[in-house]
Parts: sequence; C-alpha cells; structure tokens
Amino acid sequence: MSIPQEIDRDQRVTQIYALVHSKCPRCRRGSVFQNSMYGFKPQKMNDHCPLCNLKFEREPGYFYVAMFVSYAFNVVQMILAGVFTYWVTGNTTNPWLYMAVIFPVVILLSPFNYRYSRLILLHFLTPGLNYIPDMGRDRKSI
Repeated sequence: MSIPQEIDRDQRVTQIYALVHSKCPRCRRGSVFQNSMYGFKPQKMNDHCPLCNLKFEREPGYFYVAMFVSYAFNVVQMILAGVFTYWVTGNTTNPWLYMAVIFPVVILLSPFNYRYSRLILLHFLTPGLNYIPDMGRDRKSI
C-alpha cells in the first residue's frame, strides 16, 4: 500500500482531510485503520502509523476517553432522529414509533461513532500531538 496519489508529496495535508480519511494526526498520511468502516470484517486499528511510527494508543486505556466522544455522538444522533420523526409524523406521541426509528439509527451509525470518536480524540483532544509535515516523506511504501 502506498501513499495516496492524490496528495502531492510536497503539499501539506489539511487536518479535516486527515480526519475524514482516517489518517495519522502527526504525519496526516498513514492510515489509522486497516479496513473500511462498513463491511463484513470488524474495524481493526493499526497499533502504529505505517509511515511515521506514531503509537496511536498513547498510554494504557487511552481510548476509554473516546467513549465520551461516542456518547456525545449518540446523544446528538438520537435527538436528531427523534426530531426528524416528530417532524415527519406530525406530532405523533407514540413511544414505540420513536424507538423503532431511533434504535436502528444508533445501530447503523455505531461503526461511524467508533471510528470518528477515536479520530477526534487523536486529532483534537490529545495535547502535545502536533502535525509534523516532514514525517513520513522518506518512505514511499509501507
């Protein structure tokens, strides 16, 4: 697997691009996850960045904090699904309808929550983990 061709080797990679495409927060080129978000295989996270060798789990239990980010995602998704159901059905107060809509939404979005709660923790909530543009440029392939 090589560095994505759409990224010029001398070009700086934006943090939003790195976050959306699940890239390392330090070099913004190496993949954090080994496979896709949705599929028949469970998501597998790399232990280290394949390009800059950053250890993703900064300390034992580091990703427990990602549960709080995932919880915030779930709350927002439940509220939005409930408001959307209320808006579509026109003020229906049947709790079974809301449960029938909200629970599948939560289950379908759980892979998204898993992946992006960890990425947000790495990119935005980890002090001292900064982007170094020159990391990972020497090695062309993994």
